[in-house]
Amino acid sequence: MREIVVDTETTGLDPKTGHRVVEIACLELLNHVPTGSHFWKYINPERDIPPEAFAVHGLSEAFLADHPPFPEIAAEMLAFIREDTLVIHNAGFDIGFLNAELARIDQPPIPLTRAVDTVQLARSKFPGAQASLDALCRRFEIDNSARTRHGALLDAELLAEVYLELVGGRQPEMVLAGREDTESMAAAVERPVRPPRPHAPSEAERAAHASLVDTLKEPVWRR
Repeated sequence: MREIVVDTETTGLDPKTGHRVVEIACLELLNHVPTGSHFWKYINPERDIPPEAFAVHGLSEAFLADHPPFPEIAAEMLAFIREDTLVIHNAGFDIGFLNAELARIDQPPIPLTRAVDTVQLARSKFPGAQASLDALCRRFEIDNSARTRHGALLDAELLAEVYLELVGGRQPEMVLAGREDTESMAAAVERPVRPPRPHAPSEAERAAHASLVDTLKEPVWRR
């Protein structure tokens, strides 16, 4: 099962008011486990970076000016994510921004139904508890000390660990083989056949039992 953990950084909170994506990271999972394969790009938003956005991710206009705009990385991104399930923390936010970027280049949108929203997953599993990425890292004892600022790749890596915990815990080595494989493995095991253990009493045991019965008052064995 292939899934893609996705995280973005942006110039603001609402793509409808002209805010743009400035960084995207896509991390491949197979059976919930990271493979090490990823897609990661800084993106020139072709606009200014508001101070409040810079305070969150630390990406400046000067830095981003040396990176490609979204149209130049879109095809590579779409080829990487293919049609697989996307794992996103607050999926509506990231998919909303990606769809706004795709609309600018006349590409079809990514359906929100294609995403697993880990915020909703966490709230369902832990009602009333905080569901931020930092809070979930603390809950699952995942080291997020390097997260002094938001960064798409680091956040995707942390989210992959959080997601693994949300769906059952870090036990990839315990995943069972398919039913057919398990049955064939069981059938192939050779087990030594031991002879049955003798249960009949020996003459010495019979004599010892008779001596014991002689000491009893009205023993049931002699009725």
